[in-house]
Amino acid sequence: MKERFIDKMRAEGIEAHPFMAVRFPVLTSRVNYRNHRKICVIDGEVGFIGGMNIAKRYVKGTGKQAWRDTHVKIKGAAVYGLQRAFLVDWFFVCRALITDRSYYPEIITEENDCLAQIVTSSPTSLWPEIEQGYVSVLCSAKHYVYMETPYFLPTDPILFAMRTAALSGVDVRLMIPYKTDTKIVEWASRSYVMETVKAGVKVFLYKAGFNHSKLLVSDDAVATIGSTNVDFRSFENAFESNAFFYDESIAKEVKEIFLRDQSESIALEDVRSLTDRPFLQRLWESIVRLLSPLL
Repeated sequence: MKERFIDKMRAEGIEAHPFMAVRFPVLTSRVNYRNHRKICVIDGEVGFIGGMNIAKRYVKGTGKQAWRDTHVKIKGAAVYGLQRAFLVDWFFVCRALITDRSYYPEIITEENDCLAQIVTSSPTSLWPEIEQGYVSVLCSAKHYVYMETPYFLPTDPILFAMRTAALSGVDVRLMIPYKTDTKIVEWASRSYVMETVKAGVKVFLYKAGFNHSKLLVSDDAVATIGSTNVDFRSFENAFESNAFFYDESIAKEVKEIFLRDQSESIALEDVRSLTDRPFLQRLWESIVRLLSPLL
């Protein structure tokens, strides 16, 4: 974000502060310890969380391809979790401790059985909370786990859990973009993808644009949507936030989202250029994989 744009917002009365300012803006998407959360809270009563940033391409696409994303609107007590996450970050950037109870108004909602949990993770946390959430879902699944992520550079625990679930007979499906916005990440990702395929994971390549969604759903019982990619940077080096829903109806809705996206995808096994790659290409991908924790 350009300095003059920030100055313009401040001139209009909008408070704006950088989160660990980047000295070299061209490296913003690759720097560690960035705040990758996408949180919006309105009057302490309505919240939004998911994969969408505030940028034109998230609405109109990049010009070369359409943009596909998943974002959710939350009402009820779970908004308190979003409010707390924002206010903790706000204190970090400007040292303003906001404790006014008006930021947590009494929320009256219709009776429902939906349990929602706002989970944040960061490189300063004692535990990798969101990564552990993904591993827990994969290890406890009985029937299926469907996942969407724009970048697939999984940590060892995630890769192990995916392989274990697939080998135990769980229907594990992974959806990634057919064309990514970063070629080197695409190369590094392929060896991981092929490793999951060997264990029985079904991989689908989304073709109707760039799929930036970050979601997971399992057994019509639990689902999560948020900012976390299935990669090293999100799980280990970024400040992330996800909403976990423990509710059958919401899980089924997220499942339907996945299946609609699957209808606009192609199975990896049908892409000969990926399944029959020459030795030198596979060697190059393995070499690039060694750099994946840095990507």
